[in-house]
Amino acid sequence: MARPLTAKKHNTDQPKEPKPQRRTIWHVYKAVPPRFRILLGMGFMGFSMVGMWASDKIETMYPPPVENRVTHITHGSAAQSEDPSSTKEMAGRRQQVPMMQPQVIVLKEGTDTSQGVPQLLSNISACLAICDTIRTTLGPRGMDKLIVDSQRRVTISNDGATIMKLLEVVQPAARTLVDIARAQDAEVGDGTTSVVLLAGELLKEVKDYVEEGVSSQVIIKGFRKAADLAINRIKELAVSVDRSDKAKFRDLLEKCAATSMNSKLIGSQREFFTKMVVDAVMRLDQDELNEDMIGIKKIPGGAMQDSILVDGVAFKKSFSYAGFEQQPKSLDSPKIVCLNVELELRAEKDNAEVRVDKVSEYQAIVDAEWKIIFDKLDSIVATGANVVLSRLPIGDLATQYFADRNIFCAGRVTKDDLDRVCEATGCHTQSTTTGLTAKHLGTCERFEERQIGGQRFNLFKGCPEAKTCTIVLRGGAEQFIDEVERSLHDSIMIVRRAVKNQNVVAGGGAIEMELSRYLREEARQIEGKQQLIISAFAKALEIIPRQLCENAGFDTTDFITQLRARHAQDPERFKWYGVDIEEEEVSDMFAKFVWEPALVKSNAILSAVEAACLILSVDETVTSQQSQDPMASGQPAMPARGGRGMPMMGR
Repeated sequence: MARPLTAKKHNTDQPKEPKPQRRTIWHVYKAVPPRFRILLGMGFMGFSMVGMWASDKIETMYPPPVENRVTHITHGSAAQSEDPSSTKEMAGRRQQVPMMQPQVIVLKEGTDTSQGVPQLLSNISACLAICDTIRTTLGPRGMDKLIVDSQRRVTISNDGATIMKLLEVVQPAARTLVDIARAQDAEVGDGTTSVVLLAGELLKEVKDYVEEGVSSQVIIKGFRKAADLAINRIKELAVSVDRSDKAKFRDLLEKCAATSMNSKLIGSQREFFTKMVVDAVMRLDQDELNEDMIGIKKIPGGAMQDSILVDGVAFKKSFSYAGFEQQPKSLDSPKIVCLNVELELRAEKDNAEVRVDKVSEYQAIVDAEWKIIFDKLDSIVATGANVVLSRLPIGDLATQYFADRNIFCAGRVTKDDLDRVCEATGCHTQSTTTGLTAKHLGTCERFEERQIGGQRFNLFKGCPEAKTCTIVLRGGAEQFIDEVERSLHDSIMIVRRAVKNQNVVAGGGAIEMELSRYLREEARQIEGKQQLIISAFAKALEIIPRQLCENAGFDTTDFITQLRARHAQDPERFKWYGVDIEEEEVSDMFAKFVWEPALVKSNAILSAVEAACLILSVDETVTSQQSQDPMASGQPAMPARGGRGMPMMGR
């Protein structure tokens, strides 16, 4: 019999065991008294923010490898748990990642830095832009440049150094070309345009090599080797003239001076000015040849042929007081004294104050002042001098005093003019009249005051110890006379160098073509990259004859081809062949008497190579931001209104 089913009866009398409850932040929050709940909430928020920041920082400093991150995203946690070696590999790679270095700031804010090959190419491009500016001024057919400076002053010139100085170049690398132009002008006087063009052409020829990755040091080494070869070749080709034969030596100087004038504004009058320049240089001390002893005075008006050369000293009449017209205007064999003394009654200075109790005391002070000035004048007259020159003012009292005694005087004479008077007459500048005797005086054959144009000049002629002279220039416009002065300065420097160094070479691009041919032959015997650099140097030398042809309007390709063929055909016979501008052909420039001192070409090549090497050696440019401090820019700060300055005027 089946057992009947019955419902199981639960014992409800026994208590049930309570389940353990999970403690959460909410329970903690409720357990805290109400007055502390706000502080607790703020603390939890701060801890959570710190944790988030720390997590981001660790992730930044120790980034996981890319492949591990991709694996994690693709396979999930299962892949990580199945391959425990990947976890170890990830940890090892994290340990190998270097720590991120903190940023170190060395230069101040606003500093511009440029480096690398792009910076080098930028410097080369800036130099080429400068060369394009003065390219058309080269040669007898060169054009002039009209430059207006910041003060609205107008300058018309084709002199390379003058143009480079007035351009106010601000690009740091391009200013190197300005420096070599000034150095060439100061050293030899001529060839300033040539040296700038040659430096720019050297950079242009190697620009492609720089873009292709050739090291700058390789190019610099090649340039210097090519420069040494070129200088040695110039020494071999230079023709020396014996100085003992005065006629031939003077002819050499005149040819050099005429060559330097061909490309100047006075080229049409070079025969007139050539003799003047050579005579001026030959009157100097042949051992020193100080060009400062040649004075150049400019008087507007008249023609260029009205210019004169004074065998001695000439300077413009200085400011004079009443009584000057009573002084003599011409003297034969005068005795000259040069002073650095002020001959006038001086006014009270520096708020000087003299207190007197009696009129007699005041009269004693006045008498003492007059006695001092008269003692000076009497000591000058006692020496027998009849021409008195001083760098400081000569007052009206002294002017009338000298006029009464038939003595000429001039005050405020410039230092250069006074020094040249001393060199010509043999006197010495005296700073006091005490102990002045006749041995301190100088003399000349004749002194006179002459009217030249619209100005009056004091002339000292026939000086026995004349080692100085003066060129008085005449012309129409002021800009024209200024350009004539610059042209004569270049010619004087050329003749001066020819006197010291008698070696000359032919101009007209002849020496450059011969050096180009020689370097091409030498480059074939050199292995490696230096062969390419020397060949580029040889090609760069052709810029001089090429630019001469372009400025004259000739067919450049035809003339350069003819010159290359002649120099390659017979180097010994055609070594002096260059561009003849007047005949418009290729001819022997040495036979045409187009001569230049060898020093001009040597110095131009050396300066151009040094400038090119300097630009190629710069691979980074750091430009600091200009300071806003007025004291940093060299400008004085505005003075304060108070303090111990000048007392303010009363109201």
